[in-house]
Amino acid sequence: MQLPEAKNKFIEAWGKLGSEWGINRTMAQVHALLLVSPEALTTEEVMEQLSISRGNANMTLRDLMDWGLVEKQHKAGERKEYYFADKDTWTIARQVAKERKKRELDPVLKVLNELAAVEGDQKDPAFKTFKKSLTDINKLATNVNRTLETMIKAEENWFWGSIFKMFK
Repeated sequence: MQLPEAKNKFIEAWGKLGSEWGINRTMAQVHALLLVSPEALTTEEVMEQLSISRGNANMTLRDLMDWGLVEKQHKAGERKEYYFADKDTWTIARQVAKERKKRELDPVLKVLNELAAVEGDQKDPAFKTFKKSLTDINKLATNVNRTLETMIKAEENWFWGSIFKMFK
């Protein structure tokens, strides 16, 4: 397999994987393209290489910048904007974990903490079941949150070493 075919296969696979994780397929494909590009690309180059519209490219690049996965760069003497993705996979994983935590886990923890103050008859089976379910989910979510916080702050070697120690 030659490089252009391999590059296209990777972009397609990353797009599919992204959609499995709840990320827009085009967003994942643009990220993949920038990951495997040695130089920063313009919006036009992204549009051309992925056959997407200007509006889609602009919106997707903005979303990737919001996620902290892509940076906008300017080159001296040029008016065009260039986009570059960090190639360090640990940095990418930490940034995705940070964003997913902020967008998904933090709101759930907030609701669970609000619901922890629910009042009711301790003898009522419906209340007891509700309270136990909330307590169990809150415990799990809190542990996931702690793990993500550790991952976000940790260096790669320390984190994986700690994880592997747990499975010994």
